[in-house]
Amino acid sequence: MRKARPRKRIILPDPKYNDVMVTKFVNNIMLKGKKGVAYKIFYDAIDIVNERTKEDGLEVWKKGLSNVTPNVEVRSRRIGGATFQIPTEIRPDRKQSMGMKNLIGFARKRSEKSMAARLASEIIAASKEEGAAFKRKEDIHRMAEANKAFSHFRM
Repeated sequence: MRKARPRKRIILPDPKYNDVMVTKFVNNIMLKGKKGVAYKIFYDAIDIVNERTKEDGLEVWKKGLSNVTPNVEVRSRRIGGATFQIPTEIRPDRKQSMGMKNLIGFARKRSEKSMAARLASEIIAASKEEGAAFKRKEDIHRMAEANKAFSHFRM
C-alpha cells in the first residue's frame, strides 16, 4: 500500500446502557443518517424482549448476538485454473460485524408490524439458537466443514 493504514475511529458508548457494542449495533441499524430513529428502534426492541422473556433484555441481546456470530468462513481462491472454497478463521472485529449485520438483515425480512418488533423477535430467536440469523451461521460453518480438505491452500 502507498499510504499508511487508516486510523481506527473511536466509537462512543450509547447514552442509555453506556456500551460501545450497542452503538455499533445502532450504527448498523441506521439508514440515511437517522441515528435517533435507530436508537429508538433498538431501545424499543430491548423493551419488547424484556416483556416477552422476563429477563434482562440487554443480556438476551448479547447472548443472541454471540449465538449468531460465525467463527469461520469460506473464501474463494483460484489455484491452477480451479476455484476452491477455502475455510479461514475470521478476525474478531469482522466476526462481530458479520453477526450484527446478519441479525439486522434477517430482522428486516420478518413480517411483523414495526422494525422494533421484528428485531425483538429475531433477538429472542437467536438467544434460543433458532431463527434465520442462527441458521445462516450454521450454514457458514457447514460449508467450512465440507471444504476442510482444502484448508492447506490458506493464503
